[in-house]
Amino acid sequence: MKRFELQNLINWKNSSTRKPLIIKGARQVGKTWLMKEFGNKHYAQTVYINFEKSNRLKPLFIDDFDIRRVIVALEIETGLTIKSNNTLLIFDEIQALPEAITALKYFYEEAPQYHILAAGSLLGVALHTHVSFPVGKVDFLYLFPLSFIEFLDALNESVLIKILQEQDWKLITTFKNKYIERLRQYYFVGGMPEAVLSFSNNNNYSEVRYIQKQILTAYEYDFSKHAPNEIVHRIRMLWNSIPAQLAKENRKFIYGIIKSGARAKDYELALSWLSDCGLIHKIYLANKPAIPIKAYEERSAFKLFLVDIGLLAAMGNIDKKTLLEGNTIFTEFKGAITEQYVLQQLISNDFTTYYWSAKHASSEIDFLIQFSGEIYPIEVKANENLQAKSLKVYNKKFGPSICIRTSLSNYRVQDWMINLPLYAVNELQRLLVSICP
Repeated sequence: MKRFELQNLINWKNSSTRKPLIIKGARQVGKTWLMKEFGNKHYAQTVYINFEKSNRLKPLFIDDFDIRRVIVALEIETGLTIKSNNTLLIFDEIQALPEAITALKYFYEEAPQYHILAAGSLLGVALHTHVSFPVGKVDFLYLFPLSFIEFLDALNESVLIKILQEQDWKLITTFKNKYIERLRQYYFVGGMPEAVLSFSNNNNYSEVRYIQKQILTAYEYDFSKHAPNEIVHRIRMLWNSIPAQLAKENRKFIYGIIKSGARAKDYELALSWLSDCGLIHKIYLANKPAIPIKAYEERSAFKLFLVDIGLLAAMGNIDKKTLLEGNTIFTEFKGAITEQYVLQQLISNDFTTYYWSAKHASSEIDFLIQFSGEIYPIEVKANENLQAKSLKVYNKKFGPSICIRTSLSNYRVQDWMINLPLYAVNELQRLLVSICP
C-alpha cells in the first residue's frame, strides 16, 4: 500500500528547519509501518526503538540525559554506526517513556543534525499527565486511516484516481457505477490498513470483519490497561453509545443515550480520554459561520464520529449485503455512515470542520469548513436526493459565495450550489481553488 503522507515525510527530511517529528494517530492506523517504510526508502539505515518493549535503553533517558551516550548505546544495541546524514532514528510508543518525549528538546537544541521520528498511540493521553513537553522544539504530523483515494490506490485503481484529480467530470460520470461500487466497498472495509490490505489481497468480507472486530477488541483492552480505573466503565459506555448517537436523525451528542440521567460532568474525562487517543472526532456546533470560525464554536453542542467508517459499520454489525446492495430499513443509519465517510475525507485533507444548526433545529448543515478566507457549507445526502432544503435556508440567511451538496448525483454547478459526487469529496480543496476567487 501507499500512504500519501510519505510525501510530507520527504518534505520534512529535506527541510532546512527540520525538527524532531512526532506522528500522532490512533492505534493501528499505520504509524509504525509508515516510519519504517520511509526509513527503508529514503535512508541508508534505520534505527528503530519501541519504548514499550525495550527496557534496556530507558535509563539513558532518565539519568543525566546525554545525547552522545544515547547515540553510542543505540549503536551498541543495533550494531549500526549512526551517521546523522544517512540514518533515521525512530522512537516508537514514546508515551511509554515520558522522559524520551522531553529529550526531543535536547536533540533539537544540541544535535539538530539527527533525523528523528517519534510516534505513540496514547501520546495524547501522556501529554495530560505532567509530561514536560518540548513546546516549539518538535513538529507534528497526524496520520488517519486510509482515505477513499488511498483505498482506490490499494485496489490498483490508478486510472479512477487520475481522472478524479484531473476533474474530468464527463469521464468521471461515464464510470460512475464503478466509483459507487468502490465507495460501497469502502463503507464496509474502511481505512484501517490491515483491513484494506486483507481486502486488496483476498476480496474476503468475512476476513475484513474479523480484523475489524479484533481491532475493536484491542481498543477495549487499551481502555482497561491504560485508562484510570475510575473512568474505564464510563469510557466503554460512551464508546459503545456512538452508533446509537449517530442513528438519530439529529446526530447531536446526547448524554442521556449513554445512560438515563447521565450528565456532561460524569463523562467529560471519558470523552477527553477517547479524543486524546484519536479514537473519536468531536465536531462542534458553530453558532455563526464567520471568520475565524473557531471564535464561534459552541463547546456544549457537538457530534461524535469514530476514527474509521469500517469500524463504525463493524460496531453496528452492518452486514455486507446491507451496505453493498442497500436496504430500506437501513435508511437512517445510511445517513450516519455517509456523514462519517465525508468527515473522514475532510479530516484527511486537513479541513477543520464544524456544523451549523438553526434555532429550534428547523434546519441543519452537516459540515462547515473554513478555506481561503471563506466558510463553505456542506450538506450530505446518502443517495441521489436532489433536495437541499437546509442549504437553501442557510444560503438565504448567510449568502455564502457557494454552497456544496455531496450525494450520489452527478457533478454540476448551479448559480449558488455545487453538487459534488460523494466519491469525489477528496477533490474538494482542488475544486474550490479552481472555481472560487
